[in-house]
Order: sequence, then structure tokens, then C-alpha cells
Amino acid sequence: MSAFDFAPVRIQYEGGDWYNDRECLKILAEFVNENTSLKMDTLENVLRMSDKRIHDHPFLFITGHDKIKYSKKEIENLREYLRNGGFLYIDDDYGLNTSVRSFIKELFPEKNLVKLPAEEIIFSTVFKFDILPKIHEHYEGPPEAYGLYFGKKIGILYTYNTNFSDGWARFETYRDSDKKRNEALKMGANIIFYALFK
Repeated sequence: MSAFDFAPVRIQYEGGDWYNDRECLKILAEFVNENTSLKMDTLENVLRMSDKRIHDHPFLFITGHDKIKYSKKEIENLREYLRNGGFLYIDDDYGLNTSVRSFIKELFPEKNLVKLPAEEIIFSTVFKFDILPKIHEHYEGPPEAYGLYFGKKIGILYTYNTNFSDGWARFETYRDSDKKRNEALKMGANIIFYALFK
């Protein structure tokens, strides 16, 4: 029996640096384990979208720069995963926005991304936020979050101009303030709890 309640999965894809901030899920897991009742695996699990093993995991994560390339097989497997209740979190680190939107439209052409207000429950499942934090200034304007709903629940969360996952990286990578890193980690915990329990 595993000592952890669940293991998150980072998705490996073609076209961009899917491995960006390689230790960010481990650091998020350590924060979750120390500050909540959940026990999250600190070992990074990496799978491709076409891998049937994604169906064994309730939380998938994509980040990086540039483009997400995908095959028909990958789209079909991921679409099935999401229709069956899985959760995908995509964080645009920088330059991924156009590709992400095309990717999501390819997955579900009949659905539309919905811009989420800061008071949406996904952002305050454990730690309350009144506004969305912005960890890094890559684009002008406020941070934005979008959801693709399956019934009443968000199945795909896409954050733009927030860089939450950069805030989960090792301090030496970006040297962000403790305040920024704490905001990012708390938001990560909120997203995890929504994916697993809402």
C-alpha cells in the first residue's frame, strides 16, 4: 500500500520544454504534505498523453514555453480521461497561450473556455484568495484563469499571466520573495484539492 494519497503526473509533450521547473511538483507536494491533511507523492511521475496509465491518476499537469504538439492518439486518450472525470491543469509559463487554446479546442471543439473570477471555489478550497496572485511579470495586465467545464465541475484549468508553477520552483531558480512563493504554493494546494475532492 502506498504511503501517499495520490501521485500527480507531469505530461511530456513534443514542441516545448515540458520539463520546465523540473522540481516544482516535488516542492508543491512537500508544501501540501506539511500544511494540509493530504499526502502527495514527492516523486515526479512523467507520462505522455497517449499513455493509458494517465487514467490511474486524478491530476495531470502541463507547463512550458512555445508549443504543444500532439497526435490523434494523444488527443483521443486525453479526451477520454477528461470525460471520465480526470483533471488537467495547464500553466502558461510564457509563450504557450496560442498553442494551449488550439490544443483545448482540438480536444473539445463543442466546448468553450470560461474566464473564471477570483472568487471561484477552485481558488479557495483550502487557502482563501480574494484576488489571483501574479508570480511573474511576463505579460502586461492582470493574471487570468480559464476553465473548461464538464457538468458543474472544471475539468481543465488554464492559467495565463500568473506563473503559479514558477512559484513552486526552487528558490535559487527565480529568487522570488517568500510572499510570492507562499501565494503560489497555497494556490497550488487549492487546485489540487479541487481536482481531488470537488
